[in-house]
Amino acid sequence: MIAYKLGNSLYLNITNRCTNRCEFCIRQREIGVGGYDLRLEKEPSLKEIIEAIGDPSGYKEVVFCGYGEPLLRLQTVLDVSRYLKKNYPNVPIRINTNGQANLIYGEDITPQFKGLVDVISISLNAENAEKYQELCHSDYGKEAYYSILEFARKCKNHIPRVVLSVVDLPSIDVEKCRRLAEDLCVELRVRIYYE
Repeated sequence: MIAYKLGNSLYLNITNRCTNRCEFCIRQREIGVGGYDLRLEKEPSLKEIIEAIGDPSGYKEVVFCGYGEPLLRLQTVLDVSRYLKKNYPNVPIRINTNGQANLIYGEDITPQFKGLVDVISISLNAENAEKYQELCHSDYGKEAYYSILEFARKCKNHIPRVVLSVVDLPSIDVEKCRRLAEDLCVELRVRIYYE
């Protein structure tokens, strides 16, 4: 399943790879969401993604969010976004990400989002680096957490709306996360944890 509908949004599942192995991630327990099987046999090509999207003008937004970290396929995200902005300029584009893209690529990739991405939702998931690593098991260790904060800061220069998100687990101090978001002048969204 490449493109799937949840609510009034169209979600794009373009990779199953991720740099995290989060304990609360639905991937650990389910094959998909909303009745969709999101396990990919292979990563879809640009052509396959565009075909799966069809005409998205009836949707509230198009969201890069599947069973993996979409920015592991940065060029594909940019190419699909360019296609959408050219052909459906009134459909907002959102990326849901773990925020580690600058670590992955070894450079600041955020300027490439300018004019293409309307909202970026970054999974903060904890109030400090130690707890983040305990919960998310990033390939980059504690460094991942600090890079996420810097990534959010840099995204603000190029994307109209930047949102940090946390899962409402008892072990997470949501108020400290809220203060971090306020310090960065970005929004905080608390996601419901589904067991």
